[in-house]
Amino acid sequence: MKQSATRLRTLSLGLAGLTLTAALAACNTTQTPTEGTGTTDAPADSASGLSGDILIDGSSTVFPITEAMAEEFQIANPDTRVTVGVSGTGGGFSKFCAGETDISNASRPIKAEEIEACAEAGIEYVEIPVAYDAISVVISPENDWATCLTTEELATIWSPESEGTITNWSQVREGFPDRPLDLYGPGTDSGTFDYFTDAINGEEGASRGDYTASEDDNVVVQGVINDPNAIGYFGFAYYEENSDQLNAAEIDDGDPSNGDGCVAPSVATVDDTTYQPLARPIFIYVRADSLDKPQVQAFMDFYTAEENSTLVSEVGYVALGSEIYAKAQERLASRTVGSIFDGGSTVGVRLSDVL
Repeated sequence: MKQSATRLRTLSLGLAGLTLTAALAACNTTQTPTEGTGTTDAPADSASGLSGDILIDGSSTVFPITEAMAEEFQIANPDTRVTVGVSGTGGGFSKFCAGETDISNASRPIKAEEIEACAEAGIEYVEIPVAYDAISVVISPENDWATCLTTEELATIWSPESEGTITNWSQVREGFPDRPLDLYGPGTDSGTFDYFTDAINGEEGASRGDYTASEDDNVVVQGVINDPNAIGYFGFAYYEENSDQLNAAEIDDGDPSNGDGCVAPSVATVDDTTYQPLARPIFIYVRADSLDKPQVQAFMDFYTAEENSTLVSEVGYVALGSEIYAKAQERLASRTVGSIFDGGSTVGVRLSDVL
């Protein structure tokens, strides 16, 4: 497990993510306020006299944001200790629903089976959006043919039916070279894997298995950097940090309402919703009972303060709008629990439409 250590501003650890907001209940999918103290009225960076541990694990995509928030929070509150681990969204929820962590980073909403696991353990939680991300499909700078790919071509590359059969770039599109098709991507515990397979293959988890997989996005980054025949995918911040060694393929989803033709991942195309279907919201989940700990409540107040959204931008993600921050703060203050997604998909979902 990776521990908090160094200050992230340029993604020196290469871990990244993008997001949606709501307060969720693990015991059921109905949203209901629970008793407890609300957010503090003090400024997000003025909490003093705090001490104690805050335990966080989960998504590698959300890690850079949470790590940046943790570092700034600990500067203002030096007697606190925030530990941030990376075991993937699914691995993080396993720990969270077992009561091992206070907060879980997630690059997708909690699944139905995870809701059930938390409910069985008596774990209630509040779901908070933290940013928007653009899953980036990346290739080597030596690759001068796959600079734009359609969503159908991505499905040809990554569908379960392609395992062992689509192994050469020439099979993806007529005119592509006769070169091996080498694949790199996140492992099955990754929320990025879940979202990508849902968006591209039409079913969460539906993917070929004959690719180099890792829950650590840095492994995927290095795999593509060192292989001129490679293609892979991960969160936008990891691409931004390594854009001098990687190229991002533009994506054409065939829907003119999302912008005609090929669209590159960027802050602008996420913000104007033209980078589809791979733009997404990303989250953190906090245990309702952990909010009784003053240090956890103060950290969550800090994390959801709009004035701290500059940290989101600094690590390569797209900050939420003022309206979404306000709704996230309301959910945190009231400790509203329950999933607005009911364990379902967020592909194509806009936070402003569901909150």
